[in-house]
Amino acid sequence: MTTSENPFDLAHRLAPGAEDAPAIAAPDRTVLSHGGLRRLIQETVTRLNTLGIGRGDRVAIVLPNGPEMATAFIAVAAAASTAPLNPAYRTDELDFYLRDIGVKAILVGKDEQGPSVEVAERLAIPVLRLVVPEGAPAGLFTI
Repeated sequence: MTTSENPFDLAHRLAPGAEDAPAIAAPDRTVLSHGGLRRLIQETVTRLNTLGIGRGDRVAIVLPNGPEMATAFIAVAAAASTAPLNPAYRTDELDFYLRDIGVKAILVGKDEQGPSVEVAERLAIPVLRLVVPEGAPAGLFTI
């Protein structure tokens, strides 16, 4: 593991509520509990560490506002530094920020094909895809 802190302990600090207490809600979606958020944090840390991403690394998150953006920010922050970027940025803006921040990877939605992916691929930055399983609670995703 590339982080010096146990992700289980960190997950409890980031999502301290009771196991079944609501953590993230969104219209027309079931609620993600604090226990579910803790598991998401642990799974995300493990996945990022498996990809060689950990403390000292930066991950750009280019997602629209919503429950997955919120949970991705928390979950990725448990493993690495997060750099949320506006999905409406133009190619030149993304190029500047990705270079300036020095990201090790970029996290985008599973179907994203816009400027963020184009610039990341040109700069040889790995593109990670956030996938929301069918019928998943608000904020739940896989990478």
